[in-house]
Order: sequence, then C-alpha cells, then structure tokens
Amino acid sequence: MPSIHEKLATSLDKLKQLQADGRRVLQSDELSRTDRERLLAQGFLREVIKGWLISTSPRSTSGDTTPWSASFWEFCARYCENRFGRDWHLSPEQSLLLHAEGTVIPSQVVIYAPKGTNNNIKLLFGTSLYDLKQPAMPRESDLVVKDNLRLLTPAMALVKVPEDFLIRRPLETQIVLARIRDASEVLAPLLEGGHTVVAGRLAGAFRRVGRPEIADEILKSMKAAGHEVRESDPFAKEQTFGSVQTGVAPIVGRLRALWSAMREPILEVFPKPPGKPNPKPYLEFVDDIYQNDAYHSLSIEGYRVAPELIERVRAGDWSPDTHDADRQSRDALAARGYWQAFQEVRIAIEKIIAGTDAAKLVRTVHRGWYRELFQPCVAAGLIKATALAGYRNHPVYLQGSRHVPPRWETVSDAMNTLFDLLEAEREPAVRIVLGHWLLAYVHPYPDGNGRMARFLMNAMLASGGYPWTVIRVEDRTGYMQGLESASTKADIRPFAEFIAQRVKWSMERAEKKEQESQ
Repeated sequence: MPSIHEKLATSLDKLKQLQADGRRVLQSDELSRTDRERLLAQGFLREVIKGWLISTSPRSTSGDTTPWSASFWEFCARYCENRFGRDWHLSPEQSLLLHAEGTVIPSQVVIYAPKGTNNNIKLLFGTSLYDLKQPAMPRESDLVVKDNLRLLTPAMALVKVPEDFLIRRPLETQIVLARIRDASEVLAPLLEGGHTVVAGRLAGAFRRVGRPEIADEILKSMKAAGHEVRESDPFAKEQTFGSVQTGVAPIVGRLRALWSAMREPILEVFPKPPGKPNPKPYLEFVDDIYQNDAYHSLSIEGYRVAPELIERVRAGDWSPDTHDADRQSRDALAARGYWQAFQEVRIAIEKIIAGTDAAKLVRTVHRGWYRELFQPCVAAGLIKATALAGYRNHPVYLQGSRHVPPRWETVSDAMNTLFDLLEAEREPAVRIVLGHWLLAYVHPYPDGNGRMARFLMNAMLASGGYPWTVIRVEDRTGYMQGLESASTKADIRPFAEFIAQRVKWSMERAEKKEQESQ
C-alpha cells in the first residue's frame, strides 16, 4: 500500500502537469476530489471561490498575500473567459490604469459584460470582482488584449472614464494622454458618439499637459461636425505636470511623471544639504558605522546576523572552504556578501565626496555592488551563477504589499530612466529619497533590492554631504509603510519624512563624533 508521502507525491505530480504552462489558477474539476483535498490540506492549493483554486506553498501563512497577488489577474482573466467567453472587458478606469503601467492590486475590479449580473463576487484578502451588465460589447477595434485581459484601447478608455477619475488619478491620465500619437485616435469615438462634454474635457486635459495641437484639433473637428464644445480643464488647479514626452514606453512616462509630482513634498521636509564634507572624518564615520549598518540592513531583510558574525567577517575569519557552518549558513553568506558590497560602495563614496558625479558613477558601478552581495552564495553553491547576471527576467511579488513591481520586460527601460532622472536632478534630497524609493518600486533584482536601495540612498547622501544613514530594524514598520504609501498611493511624504528623520539623527551623530575628535 502506498505511504502517505507517496500519495502526496502522486497528487503533486498531477498538479505539476496542470502547471506545465505556468498556470497558477485551476478549476476544481481539473483534479480528482482526492487529489484536490490532499493538496488543499497540505497547503499546495488554496480556494478562491467555489470551483476555483490557486497554487500556493506550504510555507505560506494564512495571511500571506503573495500567492494571491501573483494569481490575481490570471484569475480574473480565466474566470471571465470561463463565464463570458470573449464578451467581456475591464472597466474604462481599470483599462486606463493598466495602460499606464499601474500595478497595484485593486480592492475591486469591475468587469463589463452583456451577460453580467451586477453581482459582487468576494475574493481573497478583501478583493472582489463586480460583473456589470452591459447592453452590448464595443467593437473589436476598440479593445486590446494584454496578458489575457481584455482592455479598452487607451483612446477609448480616455473617452469612457468619468471626469472624477481624471481628478483622482491625474498621474495615470497624464501617462495615457502622452500615449496618444494623433488627435484622430480620440476623435473617432468622440465624433461617432457626439460626446461634446467629453470632447471639451479631453481638449482641456491635452492643453493642460502641454499638447495644445491635439486640443485645438479636437475643438476644430467637433465644430466642423456641427457640435458645440466648451473646453474645460478637468485637473485640480494645484496639480502640476512635468514635460510630456510622446513615443516613450509607458513605464518611462510613469517614472518621469512620478518624479516630477514628488519633488516638492521631499524638499519641504528634508534638511538642507551640509555641502562638501571633510573627506577624512567623513570616511572614518562610514568605517565606524559599518557594523551597525550591516546588522540593521540585513535584519530588515530577515537575516539573523549577530554583531559577532559581522566582526568575524570584517576580520577575515570567514572561510566556507574550511568551515562547513560558514558554507551552509545563509546568514553568514549574506554577511560576507554585505561586507564585500559595502567596500565597493565605500570606494564609490570616496570618489563622490571628491567631486565625481554621483548619478553617473552609480549607473556604472551598481551592478558590481549586486555581484558582490551574492558572490559568496554562488561560491558556496547555494545559488546558481546566473544569479549574478543582473536584472530579473521573471515577475516578482511582495509579501504583504498591494504593490506589484513592474513587468520584468520593462525593468531595463525603468532602470535606465531612473539613472537619467538621477543625473538630471540637482537637489540631493530628491536624489536620496526618490533614488531609494524608485529602485525598490521597480524591484529590478531577484533578491537584495532593499540592500541595493539603501546603498544607492547612501551614495546619493554623500553627493549632498549628508553622512551615511542607517535604517534601523526596529523602524521597519514605519519604513515599509512609507514605501507602501508611495508605491500604492503615489504619496511620497510619509517616506520622505521617515528618511529625513533618520538623516537628521545621523547628522547629529556625525557632528558630535567630529567634535569629540577635535
């Protein structure tokens, strides 16, 4: 008779076959009742609603949102296809958000379908799907399929979204306005439907973001067709927009718009830059703070690294070739990698305080920091050498966060844009806060993104003469909440205030240390 483990292995093999094409979402009847119940009991599956399951891991706790974040859009696509075939699409609002590379998991997604029942279906972790009954489907030319999701085209989404959406989500609206290449894209649906109010609103929106030629063409064409249009600006008076660039990838437009929108709140709360520091005491402070920084930075990421281990690594008393414990210890390997990367960052900081452009230098050397972080794990055989290749080539999902990092296909464009923005920025405070946050937002690496973001932050701190600043593990909750607020609400102020507070503390400590040495 097969053992319990053999029975579980048989069920897992059947699950693996269903997942051969990368699927995370299954219908219950794709597995036998015995296999399904066994896999549910052992934590390899989780029920979303009756008849629908997602893959998960026995290591996941009941409150871990990561498996659901990874499965959310696939579930929406598969569930809607199962119920409605091709006769459905996401709401204009959700279509516009996805066209703008908005990646936040929504609390509710609205589906338009002729066979909808105006029913709200409760899903996991407070999310839901509302199937709104719609008399008829749009033409196929007004729809586009993206990751198996049926969306309205950018132009049609702009025509269909209500005015209050433009007020609430000016950033995403700006990004999609920039995607419109020619007035004819929005004029076709405006003229066909005789949408005079919408035409006036879009004319005002295009003019506000610096595209008056499209605004004028909308007004002239609507008038030529016999429609009286009154132009109106849908955005709040205090709303500011950076220069709009057409013909760029949506992720590029998104990062540039975020940067432009977030500068002022940072400058309002951040201490003024101290200016060029005295190199000798500055670098002595960096050396002295290493142990403290390593302990807190690694602890934030979940490593259990005692100060004694950090000192042993610093002293060179770390040998995976002769000590099995060092070779097998994830924490020891992480500590060694942090030491190696820290030395490379210190070299960069020495150049920065000597006058080298921080952004240009970090663009060149940041890949080396990443390699040093994980070289010990590769040398010990715990991870594959391909981990040192650099940017990720797969999706990532963040535990406990509604933010889903940008698609891996966009990471290279996103990182190039980040460094372009850093090079163009003259205010050290903005480089410090947005450099840190945007690297974490993009999440370009398979692992180590938090450590890399804090290294980048400290390089940018040096460019303004600010001292090396430690993010303490006991402040992790406030730190993560600040990142979440910026990533899901585009509100950078909580994160900027948090970083500013830590920088002020570090400035006071550095000043006191310099006074004591005199």
